[in-house]
Amino acid sequence: MTEATVQRLNSASLGSLDERVGVPAYDRTSISPGIVHFGVGGFHRAHQAMYLDQLMNDGEALDWGIVGVGVLPHDKRMAEVMAAQDNLYTLVVKYPDGTLEPRVIGSIVGYLFAPDDPEAVLARLTDPATRIVSLTITEGGYHVNQVTGELDASDPGLAADLEPGALPGSAFGFIIEALARRRAAGVAPFTVMSCDNIPGNGHVARKMLAAFARLKDPSLADFLESDVRFPNCMVDRITPVTADADREALASQYGVEDGWPVVCEPFTQWVLEDDFGGDRPAYEEVGVQLVEDVEPYELMKLRLLNASHQALCYLGYLAGYRYAHEVCQDKLFVDFLLGYMDSEGTPTLPPVPGVDLDRYKHQLIERFANPEVRDTLARLCAESSDRIPKWLVPVVREQLAADRGIEHSALVIASWARYAEGVDEQGEPIEVVDRLRDKLVERAQHNRDEPLLFVSDRDLFGDLVDDARFVSAYTAALSSLHEHGARATLEARA
Repeated sequence: MTEATVQRLNSASLGSLDERVGVPAYDRTSISPGIVHFGVGGFHRAHQAMYLDQLMNDGEALDWGIVGVGVLPHDKRMAEVMAAQDNLYTLVVKYPDGTLEPRVIGSIVGYLFAPDDPEAVLARLTDPATRIVSLTITEGGYHVNQVTGELDASDPGLAADLEPGALPGSAFGFIIEALARRRAAGVAPFTVMSCDNIPGNGHVARKMLAAFARLKDPSLADFLESDVRFPNCMVDRITPVTADADREALASQYGVEDGWPVVCEPFTQWVLEDDFGGDRPAYEEVGVQLVEDVEPYELMKLRLLNASHQALCYLGYLAGYRYAHEVCQDKLFVDFLLGYMDSEGTPTLPPVPGVDLDRYKHQLIERFANPEVRDTLARLCAESSDRIPKWLVPVVREQLAADRGIEHSALVIASWARYAEGVDEQGEPIEVVDRLRDKLVERAQHNRDEPLLFVSDRDLFGDLVDDARFVSAYTAALSSLHEHGARATLEARA
C-alpha cells in the first residue's frame, strides 16, 4: 500500500477506508451525550467505549454517547488527537496467530481538557442528560491510605480543590462540585461508575468521595451517601501501551493514519453490579454480566490475573525479559505463576458462580503468552505502590491467618524490592516508575544491609514486618535474588 492511499482518520474519511476496517454502522450525528468519563486512556477505549459502540451498531444506546474529560497535564495530547480525529479512533484486536482486527470506534462524541475550561466540564456534568459519570483514573486516583483505608487528603490537587471558591481541578473536585450544583438545581444525581482495578471499586469511590465532600460541606456528603449510586464492577482486557509500530502497521497494512490507536487482546470481560440511580445502557445485550454481587469475580481477577502480572513482571525483568509473552513462554516462570495461583491466590477466593477456576488460570497463561499483544514488563512494573498493597498483600494476610503457605507471594514482594534498586542483573539501569519512586528507591538501596527496611513501610505493608513467618520467607527470597538471581531462585524452588 503506497503512502498516497493512507488516509487520516476522521468523519470525512470513514466512508472510504479499507473495507477490512470496521466502521460505525450508525449515524454519529444522531448520538447525544449521556456519560462523562474521567481518564480516557487505552483501557477505557478498548473496553467501556467498545461495548457502547457495539450497542450503537445494534441501533441502541444512541442517547449514551461518551464525553471524555482529561484533568492531568499529559491528557492534553489526548485532547489534541481526539479533536483532530472527530473523537474517532481505531481499536486493533491482536490474535495470537498474528491476525489483526481493526475497528473504528465512534461512541466517544466529545473530549474536554479540564484545565482549559473547567466550567465547560461542569456544564456537561450538571446537564440532566448526563446520567452516568464513569472513571478509569488508576488505583492511585482514589487517594486511599493503603493501611487505614481512609482518604489521604494530602494530595496537592485535592488540597487546591478544598480552597474556598476554587474551581475544581481534580476528578474528585469536579464530581463533588457537579453534584452540589445538581442538588441546588433540583436535578437528580448521576450514577458514579468506577471501572478501576480496586476491590469494591464502587464502595471505595463512594467512601473516598464522601470523605472529600465532608471536608467541603457535610450536608453534601450526607446527600452523596444517601442519594448517589456507586455500582461495583470488574473489568478485564489486556491493553498494552500503544507503540509507534502499532501506528505504522495500521497505516501500512490498512491505510489508516491514526494518531492514537488502541491495541488489545481478543479476550474481554465486564461484570457489573446492576445498581444505577436511573436508567442505563442495555449492557447485558452485548455480553456484560449484570449481577447482584461482583465481589467473587472481582477477587478472582485481582488475585489471579492482576497479582500474577506482578508475579511475572519483576522476576521476568530482572532475568532479562522485557515482554510478558516472553516470560509466559518459559516453563520455569509459568510453573511459578501457576504455583502462586493454585497454592496462594485460589485458597483466598470465595466461590465464583459459573467460573471454572482451573480453566480460568490456564486461560490467563495463554492470554499472557500472546506474542502479538507485546505487553511490556515495564508497564506491569509501574505504579507498584498502588498495586501490590491491593492485589497481593491481602493474599499474604489471609494465607498467614489460615496458616497456609506464603512463599510465592513473599518472593514476588522481594522481587519488587530488588527491582526498586534500579539496576537489573546485567547491571543495566531500571527506570522505576511510581508516584512514590524516591522513597521506594531510597529504601531499596539498603536491601543488602537492612533487608527489612523496604517492607517496614507500614503505609504499604501494614504490620507484615512484625510477622516472623513473613520475615523469614521474605528475607530468604531477597537474599537468593541477590546471591543467585531470579532464574536460579526459581530453579531452586522448582
